[in-house]
Amino acid sequence: MRKIILSIIGVLLIILSVLFAKNLIANKNKPKPVREKVVKTVFVDTVVNGNVKIVIPANGSLVAKRRVELYAEVQGVFKPSNVLFKPGQKYNKGQALIRIDASEYYASVQSAKSNLYNTIAAIMPDLRLDFPDVYQKWLAYLNGFDLNKSTPELPKLTSDKENYFITGRGIVSSYYNVKNLEQRLSKYTITAPFTGILTEALVTEGSLIRSGQKLGEFIDPTIYEMEVALSKTYASLLKVGEPVKLNNLDKTETYKGVVSRVNGSIDATTQTITAYIEVRDESIKEGMYLEANLDAKEEQDVIEIDRNLLLENNQVFVIRDSILDIIDAKPIYFSDTKVVLKDIPNGTVILKKSVPGAYAGMLVKPFKNSENNQN
Repeated sequence: MRKIILSIIGVLLIILSVLFAKNLIANKNKPKPVREKVVKTVFVDTVVNGNVKIVIPANGSLVAKRRVELYAEVQGVFKPSNVLFKPGQKYNKGQALIRIDASEYYASVQSAKSNLYNTIAAIMPDLRLDFPDVYQKWLAYLNGFDLNKSTPELPKLTSDKENYFITGRGIVSSYYNVKNLEQRLSKYTITAPFTGILTEALVTEGSLIRSGQKLGEFIDPTIYEMEVALSKTYASLLKVGEPVKLNNLDKTETYKGVVSRVNGSIDATTQTITAYIEVRDESIKEGMYLEANLDAKEEQDVIEIDRNLLLENNQVFVIRDSILDIIDAKPIYFSDTKVVLKDIPNGTVILKKSVPGAYAGMLVKPFKNSENNQN
Protein backbone atom coordinates (compact mmCIF):
# COMPACT_ATOMS: atom_id res chain seq x y z
CA MET A 1 0.00 0.00 0.00
CA ARG A 2 2.83 2.34 0.85
CA LYS A 3 4.52 1.70 -2.49
CA ILE A 4 1.29 2.47 -4.37
CA ILE A 5 0.87 5.83 -2.60
CA LEU A 6 4.49 6.89 -3.28
CA SER A 7 4.10 5.89 -6.95
CA ILE A 8 0.97 8.07 -7.32
CA ILE A 9 2.71 11.06 -5.68
CA GLY A 10 5.69 10.65 -8.00
CA VAL A 11 3.44 10.57 -11.08
CA LEU A 12 1.66 13.73 -9.92
CA LEU A 13 4.95 15.56 -9.38
CA ILE A 14 6.07 14.63 -12.90
CA ILE A 15 2.80 15.84 -14.40
CA LEU A 16 3.00 19.15 -12.47
CA SER A 17 6.62 19.67 -13.57
CA VAL A 18 5.68 19.15 -17.20
CA LEU A 19 2.78 21.63 -16.97
CA PHE A 20 4.96 24.24 -15.24
CA ALA A 21 7.66 23.87 -17.90
CA LYS A 22 5.11 24.32 -20.71
CA ASN A 23 3.76 27.47 -19.01
CA LEU A 24 7.25 28.96 -18.80
CA ILE A 25 7.91 28.27 -22.48
CA ALA A 26 4.57 29.83 -23.46
CA ASN A 27 5.21 33.05 -21.46
CA LYS A 28 8.72 33.39 -22.90
CA ASN A 29 7.41 33.50 -26.43
CA LYS A 30 4.79 36.23 -25.71
CA PRO A 31 5.81 39.69 -27.04
CA LYS A 32 6.50 42.38 -24.39
CA PRO A 33 3.87 45.17 -24.25
CA VAL A 34 5.03 48.40 -25.92
CA ARG A 35 4.72 51.48 -23.73
CA GLU A 36 2.65 54.20 -25.30
CA LYS A 37 4.59 57.45 -25.70
CA VAL A 38 3.09 60.41 -23.75
CA VAL A 39 2.95 63.62 -25.81
CA LYS A 40 2.19 66.75 -23.80
CA THR A 41 0.00 69.44 -25.30
CA VAL A 42 1.53 72.89 -24.91
CA PHE A 43 0.54 76.49 -25.65
CA VAL A 44 2.83 78.08 -28.22
CA ASP A 45 3.42 81.47 -29.75
CA THR A 46 5.23 82.61 -32.87
CA VAL A 47 7.86 85.32 -32.40
CA VAL A 48 7.20 88.64 -34.12
CA ASN A 49 9.83 91.17 -33.09
CA GLY A 50 8.64 94.74 -32.67
CA ASN A 51 8.92 97.85 -30.52
CA VAL A 52 8.30 97.57 -26.78
CA LYS A 53 8.04 100.64 -24.58
CA ILE A 54 9.86 100.10 -21.29
CA VAL A 55 7.77 101.42 -18.41
CA ILE A 56 9.45 101.71 -15.02
CA PRO A 57 7.06 101.29 -12.07
CA ALA A 58 7.62 103.40 -8.96
CA ASN A 59 5.63 104.63 -5.99
CA GLY A 60 5.78 107.22 -3.28
CA SER A 61 3.91 109.85 -1.27
CA LEU A 62 3.01 113.33 -2.42
CA VAL A 63 4.71 116.29 -0.75
CA ALA A 64 3.96 119.95 -1.41
CA LYS A 65 6.59 121.45 -3.67
CA ARG A 66 6.35 124.85 -1.96
CA ARG A 67 6.42 124.38 1.80
CA VAL A 68 7.32 126.84 4.54
CA GLU A 69 7.98 125.94 8.16
CA LEU A 70 7.02 128.90 10.32
CA TYR A 71 9.43 129.85 13.10
CA ALA A 72 9.46 132.83 15.45
CA GLU A 73 12.54 135.05 15.48
CA VAL A 74 11.22 137.30 18.24
CA GLN A 75 9.38 136.83 21.52
CA GLY A 76 5.92 138.07 22.46
CA VAL A 77 2.24 137.27 22.87
CA PHE A 78 0.27 135.97 19.86
CA LYS A 79 -2.29 138.69 19.09
CA PRO A 80 -5.80 137.57 18.03
CA SER A 81 -6.95 138.39 14.49
CA ASN A 82 -10.03 138.03 12.30
CA VAL A 83 -8.65 134.84 10.74
CA LEU A 84 -8.12 131.92 13.10
CA PHE A 85 -4.68 130.32 13.01
CA LYS A 86 -5.96 126.76 12.47
CA PRO A 87 -5.03 123.87 10.12
CA GLY A 88 -6.91 124.08 6.84
CA GLN A 89 -7.16 127.87 6.93
CA LYS A 90 -6.43 129.53 3.58
CA TYR A 91 -4.32 132.69 3.26
CA ASN A 92 -3.59 134.94 0.31
CA LYS A 93 -0.10 136.13 -0.56
CA GLY A 94 0.97 138.93 1.77
CA GLN A 95 -1.81 138.25 4.29
CA ALA A 96 -0.72 138.20 7.94
CA LEU A 97 -0.43 134.69 9.34
CA ILE A 98 0.71 135.65 12.85
CA ARG A 99 0.89 138.98 14.63
CA ILE A 100 3.02 139.13 17.77
CA ASP A 101 2.47 141.95 20.25
CA ALA A 102 5.29 144.45 19.56
CA SER A 103 4.04 147.54 21.41
CA GLU A 104 7.06 147.72 23.71
CA TYR A 105 9.55 147.15 20.92
CA TYR A 106 7.68 149.57 18.66
CA ALA A 107 8.20 152.31 21.25
CA SER A 108 11.96 151.72 21.25
CA VAL A 109 12.00 151.94 17.46
CA GLN A 110 10.10 155.22 17.53
CA SER A 111 12.54 156.55 20.11
CA ALA A 112 15.52 155.69 17.89
CA LYS A 113 13.83 157.32 14.89
CA SER A 114 13.11 160.43 16.92
CA ASN A 115 16.77 160.63 17.99
CA LEU A 116 17.86 160.39 14.35
CA TYR A 117 15.45 163.15 13.41
CA ASN A 118 16.68 165.38 16.20
CA THR A 119 20.32 164.78 15.27
CA ILE A 120 19.70 165.79 11.65
CA ALA A 121 17.69 168.82 12.72
CA ALA A 122 20.53 169.92 15.00
CA ILE A 123 23.06 170.10 12.14
CA MET A 124 20.84 172.04 9.76
CA PRO A 125 22.17 175.52 10.79
CA ASP A 126 25.75 174.34 10.28
CA LEU A 127 24.85 172.89 6.90
CA ARG A 128 23.27 176.18 5.87
CA LEU A 129 26.41 178.12 6.71
CA ASP A 130 29.21 175.69 5.82
CA PHE A 131 27.55 173.55 3.10
CA PRO A 132 24.94 175.70 1.37
CA ASP A 133 25.08 173.54 -1.77
CA VAL A 134 23.79 170.40 0.10
CA TYR A 135 21.51 172.24 2.52
CA GLN A 136 18.41 171.91 0.33
CA LYS A 137 18.59 168.13 -0.08
CA TRP A 138 18.96 167.60 3.67
CA LEU A 139 16.10 170.03 4.29
CA ALA A 140 13.94 168.07 1.87
CA TYR A 141 14.90 164.84 3.64
CA LEU A 142 13.97 166.30 6.99
CA ASN A 143 10.63 167.54 5.70
CA GLY A 144 9.84 164.09 4.28
CA PHE A 145 10.76 162.32 7.50
CA ASP A 146 7.63 160.67 8.98
CA LEU A 147 7.88 158.86 12.29
CA ASN A 148 4.90 156.67 11.41
CA LYS A 149 6.51 155.38 8.22
CA SER A 150 9.69 153.51 7.39
CA THR A 151 12.80 155.63 7.68
CA PRO A 152 13.75 156.96 4.22
CA GLU A 153 17.22 156.40 2.83
CA LEU A 154 19.76 159.08 3.65
CA PRO A 155 20.62 161.54 0.88
CA LYS A 156 23.63 160.56 -1.19
CA LEU A 157 26.88 162.08 0.09
CA THR A 158 28.50 163.89 -2.84
CA SER A 159 31.81 165.11 -1.35
CA ASP A 160 34.40 164.05 1.18
CA LYS A 161 33.77 167.14 3.33
CA GLU A 162 30.07 166.38 3.50
CA ASN A 163 30.82 162.73 4.25
CA TYR A 164 33.18 163.60 7.12
CA PHE A 165 30.75 166.14 8.54
CA ILE A 166 27.69 163.86 8.45
CA THR A 167 29.58 160.77 9.65
CA GLY A 168 31.27 162.74 12.43
CA ARG A 169 27.89 163.72 13.84
CA GLY A 170 26.95 160.02 14.12
CA ILE A 171 24.06 160.34 11.65
CA VAL A 172 25.06 157.39 9.47
CA SER A 173 25.48 155.03 12.42
CA SER A 174 22.16 156.22 13.90
CA TYR A 175 20.43 155.65 10.57
CA TYR A 176 21.62 152.04 10.27
CA ASN A 177 20.74 151.42 13.89
CA VAL A 178 17.19 152.55 13.15
CA LYS A 179 16.99 150.40 10.02
CA ASN A 180 18.18 147.40 12.04
CA LEU A 181 15.45 148.01 14.63
CA GLU A 182 12.84 148.40 11.88
CA GLN A 183 13.96 145.16 10.29
CA ARG A 184 13.53 143.33 13.56
CA LEU A 185 10.17 145.02 14.12
CA SER A 186 8.92 143.56 10.83
CA LYS A 187 9.55 140.06 12.24
CA TYR A 188 6.73 140.56 14.74
CA THR A 189 4.35 140.02 11.82
CA ILE A 190 4.68 136.83 9.74
CA THR A 191 2.98 137.08 6.35
CA ALA A 192 2.11 134.43 3.78
CA PRO A 193 4.87 134.19 1.14
CA PHE A 194 2.37 132.81 -1.38
CA THR A 195 -1.30 131.89 -1.58
CA GLY A 196 -1.71 128.62 0.26
CA ILE A 197 -3.14 126.72 3.18
CA LEU A 198 -2.03 126.14 6.75
CA THR A 199 -1.42 122.42 7.38
CA GLU A 200 -0.08 122.58 10.93
CA ALA A 201 -0.68 125.04 13.77
CA LEU A 202 1.35 124.62 16.96
CA VAL A 203 0.28 127.83 18.76
CA THR A 204 -3.00 129.55 19.50
CA GLU A 205 -4.04 133.18 20.01
CA GLY A 206 -2.95 134.53 23.35
CA SER A 207 -0.08 132.10 23.86
CA LEU A 208 3.44 133.30 24.57
CA ILE A 209 5.72 132.79 21.60
CA ARG A 210 9.43 132.36 22.20
CA SER A 211 12.29 133.03 19.81
CA GLY A 212 13.16 129.96 17.75
CA GLN A 213 9.81 128.25 18.45
CA LYS A 214 8.14 126.41 15.57
CA LEU A 215 4.69 127.83 14.90
CA GLY A 216 3.35 125.65 12.08
CA GLU A 217 3.62 124.71 8.41
CA PHE A 218 2.27 126.47 5.33
CA ILE A 219 2.05 124.90 1.85
CA ASP A 220 0.94 125.67 -1.68
CA PRO A 221 -1.88 123.15 -2.38
CA THR A 222 -1.67 123.45 -6.18
CA ILE A 223 1.74 121.85 -6.85
CA TYR A 224 2.97 118.57 -5.39
CA GLU A 225 6.02 116.39 -5.88
CA MET A 226 6.58 112.67 -5.49
CA GLU A 227 10.05 111.38 -4.75
CA VAL A 228 10.83 107.97 -6.23
CA ALA A 229 13.99 105.86 -5.99
CA LEU A 230 14.93 103.95 -9.15
CA SER A 231 17.70 101.53 -9.99
CA LYS A 232 20.92 103.07 -11.28
CA THR A 233 20.32 101.11 -14.51
CA TYR A 234 17.78 103.73 -15.53
CA ALA A 235 19.94 106.75 -14.70
CA SER A 236 20.68 107.41 -18.37
CA LEU A 237 17.06 106.85 -19.41
CA LEU A 238 15.38 109.42 -17.17
CA LYS A 239 14.94 112.86 -18.67
CA VAL A 240 13.52 116.04 -17.19
CA GLY A 241 10.18 116.91 -18.78
CA GLU A 242 9.15 113.32 -19.51
CA PRO A 243 5.40 112.77 -18.92
CA VAL A 244 4.41 110.30 -16.20
CA LYS A 245 1.14 108.48 -15.59
CA LEU A 246 0.10 108.07 -11.97
CA ASN A 247 -2.74 106.24 -10.26
CA ASN A 248 -3.92 105.52 -6.74
CA LEU A 249 -3.54 102.12 -5.12
CA ASP A 250 -7.10 101.14 -6.03
CA LYS A 251 -6.43 102.15 -9.66
CA THR A 252 -9.69 104.10 -9.69
CA GLU A 253 -8.12 107.51 -10.32
CA THR A 254 -5.38 108.52 -12.75
CA TYR A 255 -3.27 111.66 -12.77
CA LYS A 256 -0.72 113.28 -15.07
CA GLY A 257 2.72 114.23 -13.90
CA VAL A 258 6.09 115.24 -15.29
CA VAL A 259 9.68 114.53 -14.25
CA SER A 260 10.77 117.85 -12.75
CA ARG A 261 14.20 116.92 -11.38
CA VAL A 262 16.65 114.02 -11.40
CA ASN A 263 19.33 113.76 -8.75
CA GLY A 264 22.82 114.01 -10.17
CA SER A 265 24.31 111.43 -7.78
CA ILE A 266 23.57 107.79 -7.00
CA ASP A 267 22.97 106.64 -3.44
CA ALA A 268 26.06 104.63 -2.52
CA THR A 269 24.13 102.48 -0.04
CA THR A 270 21.14 101.42 -2.15
CA GLN A 271 22.62 102.07 -5.62
CA THR A 272 19.48 103.97 -6.59
CA ILE A 273 18.88 107.34 -8.19
CA THR A 274 16.21 109.74 -6.99
CA ALA A 275 13.76 111.36 -9.39
CA TYR A 276 11.06 113.93 -8.57
CA ILE A 277 7.69 113.87 -10.31
CA GLU A 278 5.65 117.09 -10.31
CA VAL A 279 1.87 116.71 -10.14
CA ARG A 280 -0.78 119.41 -10.51
CA ASP A 281 -4.35 118.39 -9.71
CA GLU A 282 -7.04 119.96 -7.53
CA SER A 283 -8.26 116.58 -6.24
CA ILE A 284 -4.96 115.41 -4.72
CA LYS A 285 -3.77 116.07 -1.19
CA GLU A 286 -0.41 116.00 0.54
CA GLY A 287 0.50 112.56 1.83
CA MET A 288 -1.41 110.61 -0.84
CA TYR A 289 0.36 107.41 -1.87
CA LEU A 290 0.49 107.01 -5.65
CA GLU A 291 1.97 104.61 -8.17
CA ALA A 292 3.87 106.02 -11.13
CA ASN A 293 4.74 104.53 -14.52
CA LEU A 294 7.72 106.23 -16.13
CA ASP A 295 8.20 105.80 -19.88
CA ALA A 296 11.95 105.28 -19.87
CA LYS A 297 12.77 104.04 -23.37
CA GLU A 298 11.39 102.26 -26.42
CA GLU A 299 13.37 99.17 -27.45
CA GLN A 300 13.28 98.00 -31.06
CA ASP A 301 13.30 94.43 -32.46
CA VAL A 302 12.38 92.80 -29.14
CA ILE A 303 9.61 90.65 -27.68
CA GLU A 304 7.98 90.60 -24.25
CA ILE A 305 7.22 87.29 -22.50
CA ASP A 306 6.45 86.05 -18.98
CA ARG A 307 9.44 85.94 -16.66
CA ASN A 308 8.85 82.28 -15.77
CA LEU A 309 9.51 81.32 -19.41
CA LEU A 310 13.13 82.54 -19.18
CA LEU A 311 15.41 79.71 -18.06
CA GLU A 312 18.71 79.86 -16.27
CA ASN A 313 21.65 81.13 -18.29
CA ASN A 314 19.22 83.37 -20.23
CA GLN A 315 17.69 80.65 -22.41
CA VAL A 316 14.16 79.90 -23.65
CA PHE A 317 12.38 76.80 -24.95
CA VAL A 318 11.57 76.60 -28.68
CA ILE A 319 9.67 73.94 -30.62
CA ARG A 320 11.26 72.25 -33.63
CA ASP A 321 9.39 69.39 -35.32
CA SER A 322 7.27 68.78 -32.18
CA ILE A 323 10.40 68.54 -30.01
CA LEU A 324 11.48 71.03 -27.36
CA ASP A 325 14.84 72.69 -27.83
CA ILE A 326 16.73 75.51 -26.08
CA ILE A 327 18.17 78.70 -27.59
CA ASP A 328 19.99 81.68 -26.08
CA ALA A 329 18.28 85.04 -25.57
CA LYS A 330 19.39 88.49 -24.45
CA PRO A 331 17.31 90.04 -21.64
CA ILE A 332 16.91 93.81 -21.96
CA TYR A 333 14.55 94.67 -19.13
CA PHE A 334 12.86 92.85 -16.24
CA SER A 335 9.56 93.90 -14.68
CA ASP A 336 7.61 92.15 -11.92
CA THR A 337 5.97 89.67 -14.33
CA LYS A 338 7.50 90.29 -17.76
CA VAL A 339 10.89 90.24 -19.44
CA VAL A 340 11.94 91.92 -22.68
CA LEU A 341 14.17 89.73 -24.87
CA LYS A 342 16.32 90.40 -27.89
CA ASP A 343 18.12 88.23 -30.48
CA ILE A 344 15.24 85.77 -31.03
CA PRO A 345 14.60 85.35 -34.80
CA ASN A 346 11.18 86.13 -36.25
CA GLY A 347 9.01 83.07 -36.84
CA THR A 348 10.52 81.09 -33.98
CA VAL A 349 7.89 79.04 -32.16
CA ILE A 350 8.26 79.39 -28.40
CA LEU A 351 6.25 78.28 -25.39
CA LYS A 352 3.47 80.65 -24.36
CA LYS A 353 3.01 79.04 -20.95
CA SER A 354 5.50 77.12 -18.86
CA VAL A 355 5.38 73.30 -18.86
CA PRO A 356 6.21 71.45 -15.62
CA GLY A 357 9.12 69.09 -16.06
CA ALA A 358 10.00 70.36 -19.53
CA TYR A 359 13.41 69.40 -20.93
CA ALA A 360 15.30 69.62 -24.21
CA GLY A 361 14.25 66.74 -26.48
CA MET A 362 10.79 66.41 -24.94
CA LEU A 363 8.04 65.45 -27.41
CA VAL A 364 5.18 67.99 -27.40
CA LYS A 365 2.09 68.84 -29.40
CA PRO A 366 1.01 72.46 -29.96
CA PHE A 367 -2.46 73.22 -28.64
CA LYS A 368 -5.07 74.04 -31.27
CA ASN A 369 -8.38 75.56 -30.28
CA SER A 370 -11.70 74.82 -31.94
CA GLU A 371 -11.40 77.78 -34.28
CA ASN A 372 -8.13 76.46 -35.67
CA ASN A 373 -9.66 72.99 -36.12
CA GLN A 374 -12.55 74.44 -38.09
CA ASN A 375 -10.16 76.31 -40.31
